[in-house]
Amino acid sequence: MAVKAMDLFDAYQKSMLPPEHGFIVSSFFASSSSYSHYEIVSYSNIKSIYPNEEGLAFQSEGKKLHILVEPANYPHKAEEPYLRKNIEKIPHRFSELDLHTCKNQTKVYHGKEAVMSYTSFTVMRPSGVNFAFVFFDLPDVFESMTKFFEQTLNKEAGVPMTDSKKIAQLIGIKIKKVLSFEYSS
Repeated sequence: MAVKAMDLFDAYQKSMLPPEHGFIVSSFFASSSSYSHYEIVSYSNIKSIYPNEEGLAFQSEGKKLHILVEPANYPHKAEEPYLRKNIEKIPHRFSELDLHTCKNQTKVYHGKEAVMSYTSFTVMRPSGVNFAFVFFDLPDVFESMTKFFEQTLNKEAGVPMTDSKKIAQLIGIKIKKVLSFEYSS
């Protein structure tokens, strides 16, 4: 059975990163609440990968999609996400995000479009309970990522399971639509 996903930094150390294209999911969980955000990066045409002080630097094309989970009691909910303090920031305005309000009043935002990186990007080294996984570009990668988000939104970010399933389906469709690269054979 093929490996569908693994820790990004383990994959790098073991020279198992997919060289042509793949998907990286990083999490950023707040320590004092269920506030969290995720960054999904699809990459293509890797020229080099090297570690730096912050994490792993990719000289590659990359497309990023951001997901933000905001609990009902979040005190800065009126503040645009791109203006929030560093740990809570994503590079979007509310008008650039789709919103799902859960039955427990948690708000889950995700980018309407991908943010393109044409030359390089860095994936931050996770600390604490945060993670960075690479998903291998297998035929069922979008289904694997959908199932992954269903579980992590529910168990890690406090999203009710019924909402988590709906949101994960929307995210899976969005990943397929905005993060895929066109390849010529």
